[in-house]
Amino acid sequence: MPINQPPTAKKSREMARVVSKNTAPEIAVRRLLHSMGVRFRLHRRDLPGHPDVVLPGKMLAIQIHGCFWHGHDCKRGARIPKTNTEYWVEKVRRNVERDAHTTAALGELGWRTLVIWECQIKDADVMKAIITEFLNG
Repeated sequence: MPINQPPTAKKSREMARVVSKNTAPEIAVRRLLHSMGVRFRLHRRDLPGHPDVVLPGKMLAIQIHGCFWHGHDCKRGARIPKTNTEYWVEKVRRNVERDAHTTAALGELGWRTLVIWECQIKDADVMKAIITEFLNG
């Protein structure tokens, strides 16, 4: 399918179900933070990229990225769809570019950013260690 051909009705229904807030990985990270006694804010619209989790007092932002959507180098993130390949490769490239810009913009404002990948969330102990190290700076 060429890059500018409209999607099929089935694909449109599938894509409409994709959400950007309150995803399962995001909720898992928030539960872990809460269990650690960390209090936070969600999706601050006044910050670049509207970080998923924000700790305003410490000027820390956490972005929780889906491996496929944000081009992670894991097995799931490296997967390339068999249909409409050009579109998806370009889409992920733009997402990666936007992520880099967002992280840089947050840094310019004095915020430290942690990116948590979907594939990292499977091991709670590893996640806790990553978050603890980030919080302790």
